[in-house]
Amino acid sequence: MVDAVTERGLQEISAAEAAAQSRPETATNGVHYATFGDLSGILGKGRDVSVDAELKRLVNAVPLAMSAALDKTVFYFVPLAMTLSGEAESVEQKKSSPTFVATAYSAKLADRAICHKNVKLEGHDGVFLSSRLHGDAFALAFELFINVAHGVVDVTGVPEGFATLAWGQTEVGARGETSYDAFESREKARKGGLVDEKAKSEFLEAAFVDAMAIYMLSLYLDFEYADLKEREYPLLAPRELGDRLRAVNALFPPNFGYEFLIKYKRR
Repeated sequence: MVDAVTERGLQEISAAEAAAQSRPETATNGVHYATFGDLSGILGKGRDVSVDAELKRLVNAVPLAMSAALDKTVFYFVPLAMTLSGEAESVEQKKSSPTFVATAYSAKLADRAICHKNVKLEGHDGVFLSSRLHGDAFALAFELFINVAHGVVDVTGVPEGFATLAWGQTEVGARGETSYDAFESREKARKGGLVDEKAKSEFLEAAFVDAMAIYMLSLYLDFEYADLKEREYPLLAPRELGDRLRAVNALFPPNFGYEFLIKYKRR
């Protein structure tokens, strides 16, 4: 039988093989991560910094108080994480489809790439991040932090204080939301004047994940409120978003060398 990896010219290997060839390390905050393949250009144009040093700074932006929930997880920064047919697959197909990792970026392989893929590996869970699929450090960081936040909420759930705050904002008609998932589940939760408890729970989880990710993003780099806007839904109003971020900050203080700060511009 012809070795499929050899036949592909070593452009892609299985996720398990990529993990075996990587050397995971533990950041100062306790988060486990590894790199594999050619990661040149992942920080965007004009970033004259060491990729290794920048990834270390990125991973260490995750607050220490979150790391216990991530103890069995390794975040793999790879050029591309791919399924058999990429984004064309359904959600269920993506879950069961084998994962491949590109050793370097190519436009052809990028057609099959997805933002990330969770893979069960021997002794740990692997989160493979398509680092070359993102255009800059902002996008790559947000992808990491969203996955970190999901890992945390899967273990801790949504704290009562945050749930009370976020749901209270919906009850007074706060404008917008922090992601399409949060926006959609919030609409379902209050549709028809009655509270759909399942949709409410989905909303609170999505809102907490979003808030954690945005909070960590603010620790890693400076950005404008407008940078978070998407076309699919209206973004949560600045004051309400700030309140959610302050609630997350109280739960997960920044690590040494990182700072949380919200600045409001005068009109």
